[in-house]
Amino acid sequence: MIRPERQPLPAAFHDWLCALGLFQAGEAVQALALQGGVSSDIWQFEYQGRAYCVKRALPRLKVEATWEAPLVRNAYEADWLRYVHQLDPSYAPGCLANDVDRGMLLMPYLPASDYRLWKSLLFEGQSTAEQAKAVGFRLAHIHAVSAKDPALLARFDHMAHFHTIRLEPYLLATAIRHPDLLDRLSALAQRCARTKKCLIHGDVSPKNLLISPRGPMFLDAECACWGDPAFDMAFCLNHLLLKRVWVASLSGLYHESFHSFLEGYREGVARYGAWEDQHALERRAADLLPALSLARIDGKSPVEYIQCDAQKAFVRHQARAALAAKLDLEAINEQWLSKRESDATNDDH
Repeated sequence: MIRPERQPLPAAFHDWLCALGLFQAGEAVQALALQGGVSSDIWQFEYQGRAYCVKRALPRLKVEATWEAPLVRNAYEADWLRYVHQLDPSYAPGCLANDVDRGMLLMPYLPASDYRLWKSLLFEGQSTAEQAKAVGFRLAHIHAVSAKDPALLARFDHMAHFHTIRLEPYLLATAIRHPDLLDRLSALAQRCARTKKCLIHGDVSPKNLLISPRGPMFLDAECACWGDPAFDMAFCLNHLLLKRVWVASLSGLYHESFHSFLEGYREGVARYGAWEDQHALERRAADLLPALSLARIDGKSPVEYIQCDAQKAFVRHQARAALAAKLDLEAINEQWLSKRESDATNDDH
């Protein structure tokens, strides 16, 4: 495996950090490009014995479809990080600085020796159901505490942004590929847009969660807004479904993790106090979940690890069946243990 080499920190980042007073204009700083997903450029560097991570939002996301997003999302992420880090420093890294106009933020770098990416642990079979439970618990904690702080609404009332970067590329773009579901998916998008209950992350994905000895830590909150907590729940649970197609041999672990996430979320609500009827919340999440599964095949941001036509057909079948039957969350979890899943994934290996 070829290890990436360090190179001079790009001028745009260097200039901003000089303006912050972190270092002088003439100082050479070597940096390492990090994998930033589809939405950002991220660099890691050391200076005076400390390790940092600097991030810049991209105006156009790195996907096949045309997908543009406002740079101000970087500022929304900075606000979310500050709020959640203050709630509990083990939940999110601190935001050291950010610049709205440049779309940049600065954070401490979290070493891979202590912080493992949840996505990698899931793929390698090194994750545990307890980790999923902790993710659910911490997510419920953030939802519950923020729901009781109405002053946050003014800071995070970004639903127009959320529509641009989540509802349109996921639900509405998918509806174009499935015209018979247009009314259903459009109604889900509309309900999600008008359901404003608490502060949500908007991208609770295993690629945005680090597992440390202190528990799971959330990253990449560019979609943060005052919105529907059911979206966060469904977005995370969706990955625990799709990864059964990715690594069929670990389907049992993902099935258990799905259930444990729900357990953890419910325990978090019990600990920190409900802000709405739990059954209604989970019903909305169950409605969104299969729609999001379909979106990760036919929306603007398809998952990169499902390439086989048989696998894609399986996901479409499961998603459409769950939408038609209006299954609840636990029933969807059981649905994905079907024999067809095994048949579809084994055809590709």
